Amino acid sequence: MTGGTSPFDAYDDDPEDRSGGTGGDAGGDPGAPGDSGTPGGPQAPTGPTGPTGPDGDDPGGPPRIPLPRSSVEDTGLPLPHPTTAPVPPTPPPPPPAPLVLEHRVLKALLGAWALAACSAEEALAVEEHLGTCGSCADEARRLREAVGLLHPAESLDLAPSLRTQVLETCLGRRPPRVPVPRWAAPYDAEAARLDALLQDIGDADWHTPVRLRWFEGGGPVSRRTTVAGVIAHLLTVDGLVATALGLDDPLDGLEPHPDDGTPTARTEAYWKASHFPPTRAVRAPWREQSHNIVRTTAFTGGGADDSDTSGRPAVSYCAFELPLRDALLDRAFECWIHAEDIAEAVDYPYEPPSGRHLHGMIDLAARMLPLSLAERRRTGLASPPRRHLAAAGAPGRSLRLEIEGSGGGEWLIPLDSPAGVGSAAHEVAHVALDGVEFCRLTAGHVPPQEAAAGQNGDRQAIQDVLFAAAALSRM
Repeated sequence: MTGGTSPFDAYDDDPEDRSGGTGGDAGGDPGAPGDSGTPGGPQAPTGPTGPTGPDGDDPGGPPRIPLPRSSVEDTGLPLPHPTTAPVPPTPPPPPPAPLVLEHRVLKALLGAWALAACSAEEALAVEEHLGTCGSCADEARRLREAVGLLHPAESLDLAPSLRTQVLETCLGRRPPRVPVPRWAAPYDAEAARLDALLQDIGDADWHTPVRLRWFEGGGPVSRRTTVAGVIAHLLTVDGLVATALGLDDPLDGLEPHPDDGTPTARTEAYWKASHFPPTRAVRAPWREQSHNIVRTTAFTGGGADDSDTSGRPAVSYCAFELPLRDALLDRAFECWIHAEDIAEAVDYPYEPPSGRHLHGMIDLAARMLPLSLAERRRTGLASPPRRHLAAAGAPGRSLRLEIEGSGGGEWLIPLDSPAGVGSAAHEVAHVALDGVEFCRLTAGHVPPQEAAAGQNGDRQAIQDVLFAAAALSRM
């Protein structure tokens, strides 16, 4: 067909070619290339370097439509680590705007500001106001000085000596008709302190596990029980003093009856005879028994000044006997030690006894050391004496026991015979301990190897005395 439009004109980049040129007719120049009217038909379009294919692609160049790309998983190469864009830091919040308060409100807040009881916004407002108001600044300064005079927070637990001070003041103004002997006061005080501890604990605390610890033979021994079990133990052992005073024995009618009268056998018999574990109900009989012991002692003890020593019964512990005076000191010591066991189990603060009472307990332990040392020698647990036993009442080798702190003092411990007398002229060793630590050593709560704070002299004698002190303990 002549005079028609070539289908390749649509791909021509020159618009003038599509319109037939400028200044020509619609048929175009017969001699122009690509004219459909030229002899031989239309000419094939040419690319930059030669002819192109039917789709306009250059056979020698890259295709105009890109081929699909291969996935990175198909190449076997490691995947790139994902990168996260850094998070810009959060800008800090703007400071709170100060409160705008009236002068009377700011002045009313000065007391709370001095006590540091204001909120942050109120404190900021008050401090900004103090920089501009002289009268408020002066009052704030006086209030701050007054706050410094207030007493710091103190423990609500009463001092162990407070009860003794109150009783002495009361008895000084109105003497009792039947006074309690001074040597019975430690037991009275420690039983009362333990009873106050038991009053404060809850019902569930009575079943809290407690481990009783003591020293036996060559090492420590322990027994697991509960808070109620500890009070049952004190009830049965205090019963030895009660029976010596003619009071009822808490083990009367108990089946099976203990084989012997040792504190351990009595306690085990009481625990085994109970159909159920002891509960807080055991507090009432223990408390009543301790009151009866103190009351009866007041009638038989010889007065407050301890002038009459006749007629006092001895208290038998089966293996040994103690005078009533020493037995009550022993029971006071046990009340304190087991009260500490209970307090530790229920996380309750508990202080040592007063200095006067602590001195009596230390003195009893120091007087019993020669007997304990002789017993360990008899069983082969201590070294034999360096020479023949000293005669009764004669001086011999001695160890100076120095107790520091409240209730402290010095004692000369005879080493060669329990009947000997300590002598400074025959001193061969010196040991220094804190008073509370020495008591815990004699209770079996501190290992003998770790007890002494200061040692000087015969090492073997020091070791024998420290182990003899630990051997004083029992359940």
